[in-house]
Amino acid sequence: MAPAEWTDRETLWNAVEEAEKTKDSRLAREFVVALPVELDRNRWIDLLTEFIQANFVADGMCADVCIHDTDGHNPHAHIMLTVRPLTKDGKWQHKTEKEYLCVRDGEERGFTASEFKTAQTEGWEKQYQYKVDREKVYMPPSQAEAQGYERISKYPKSTKYGRQNPISARWNSKEQLVLWRETWAETVNSYLEQSGRDERIDHRSHANRGLDEQPSIHEGVTARALEQKGIVSDRCELNRQITADNALLRKLKSLIKKLINTVKNTIPAIAEVMETVRQKMIIFQYQLLHIKSGKTQITNTLQLVRSDIKRYENVAKQLKSKIRERWTLLEEKKAVLAIQVFQHRELAQRIAVLTADIEDLKSEKTLLLNQLDCTDDHGMVEVKRRVTSMESSLEKLDQQETKYTDELETALAQYAELQQQVTDMDAAEQDVARQAIRPDKECETLRQLRATYEQRFDSKMLMQSRKDTADLLDETSEPVSIHQKLQQPYAQKDKRHHTKEHGQEW
Repeated sequence: MAPAEWTDRETLWNAVEEAEKTKDSRLAREFVVALPVELDRNRWIDLLTEFIQANFVADGMCADVCIHDTDGHNPHAHIMLTVRPLTKDGKWQHKTEKEYLCVRDGEERGFTASEFKTAQTEGWEKQYQYKVDREKVYMPPSQAEAQGYERISKYPKSTKYGRQNPISARWNSKEQLVLWRETWAETVNSYLEQSGRDERIDHRSHANRGLDEQPSIHEGVTARALEQKGIVSDRCELNRQITADNALLRKLKSLIKKLINTVKNTIPAIAEVMETVRQKMIIFQYQLLHIKSGKTQITNTLQLVRSDIKRYENVAKQLKSKIRERWTLLEEKKAVLAIQVFQHRELAQRIAVLTADIEDLKSEKTLLLNQLDCTDDHGMVEVKRRVTSMESSLEKLDQQETKYTDELETALAQYAELQQQVTDMDAAEQDVARQAIRPDKECETLRQLRATYEQRFDSKMLMQSRKDTADLLDETSEPVSIHQKLQQPYAQKDKRHHTKEHGQEW
């Protein structure tokens, strides 16, 4: 039902802007969809056309679509949609409609303008403000006229935001968003099937699908641009860690499941499984140490940045206040007569002090901006965005730490179960069998961790994870909960030292 000239995108979006009257109006809704690399460009166009036509255009929206990165590794499409419904004759409908709070026999109810025409015949009245003594009171005209009150406003009582257009309300609902995502997944899978591909996509979250793996986070154009310049982005680095951890987790869980299912009650077989579980625990300990190291780094950075931001905001506030005060004094000085020498001199001294303070604050502000890697005040928006990004990364690392802690608990339980199976077997023979296997297992662990973490691999961290695992598997003591173990520091940095001369602890 849209006018034919709207097929030109410039005409369409000019018409959209013309329909909006407020400065903060929402002009469009954007969808960014990933296109399957298994399909070619023509199939992408067919896929997008079918999906957009069935889900957006048929529902009363105008769509403007662009395909990006067709030759790269991240083909995707941007779909811009109008947010106002159209009437059958191609006119914009309202987003919201004024809702008047009418009253009848003490009952209050909201009506739109069209609804009020019918409601008025049923005895409903709009309410207006009237002056009652010194107060302003809403009441219907019939009641006010009977008591002789004077109306002081021509605007009737109404709800603050009005009533949303039911079509717009449906488009803006979370339920509709989930439905669009589901439909997109079904459409893509249909095209993949038609092309003879086995790959499929799923719109559901990992949690809803019952997956243990951690989902990655959105990196964005800025993070990718930094990586291309050789600068490590926090978001890309976190995604690399999540991807590597998930791959390692899948491999380990598959191996343990296979070994436990095929184990026989013989010393070599059980020794193989126990050493495999032990190496699995070393890897989980390493991952937890790696996560804690990342959390510490981000936390320390956040503390410094937050401190600088707080100081910057305080300095900016003081600077604004002193500039305003100086301007007031300058105006006051202009008004002072030349013969009022003492008052003139006092104002000049105060202005001089303020000027010096202002210059000091400007210098401090510039220094803080440099520390925050900003060129001007507008750069603070990007700094705060980076803080939000780091906070999101920290939350993600917390989730990973919880997940691998649980995996470590499960591995410890598996190890305890295996220990029960060998209680009747010769302990010395078990130890010989396990010690014969261990060097190869440790070499395999080293290879896996080096392949997973590459340049980020830390041999000292591996030594610490081996020590932590040995503590957990000490058969002479009661097994300790992994969650309790994490409350203890991974390394005792604050050891007690004694001076040679005085023997004092510090």
